[in-house]
Amino acid sequence: MPVELRRANRSDAEFLLELITAEDTREFLGGPTAETLEGVLADIERSEHEPKSFGWLVAERDGERIGCAAYSVVNERSLIVEGRRLAVHPRFRGERLGDDVARAFQQLVLGDFGFHRLELQIYGFNDRAIAHAERVGYVREGLKRKAYLKDGEWQDAVLYSMLRDELPN
Repeated sequence: MPVELRRANRSDAEFLLELITAEDTREFLGGPTAETLEGVLADIERSEHEPKSFGWLVAERDGERIGCAAYSVVNERSLIVEGRRLAVHPRFRGERLGDDVARAFQQLVLGDFGFHRLELQIYGFNDRAIAHAERVGYVREGLKRKAYLKDGEWQDAVLYSMLRDELPN
């Protein structure tokens, strides 16, 4: 069954909170991420009211929620968006659904929404996410050395991107 993405709504709040605060997920998420139900609801509301600049999406397979992904516009004039919060619920890990979510996300953001460039920043210690990014077609562009303070330690960020004309057919 193919993975489908849809904009998150209030009924997804508890699922999303459970997903992004799970111990084996949270340590790998960077940037501002809601940590309370109120924060999740605020991000969902922002996604609903500012869809051209921010989106939090729920991934579903066969009508069942399996994960999420989010985007945020970083340069409106140049049509550049940053991908973040791509996560698969622990119940569904090991099935390579993350690859399917990523490909659906790429198609939606670059193909359907018409952005020119989709960028990712991945913590340098996150070997699984680095392998995943390369497996689904992102191009490694470089490294931001000791760019982000996480849990009291400076962490590198590995930079990836995909351009609209690099979307697989």
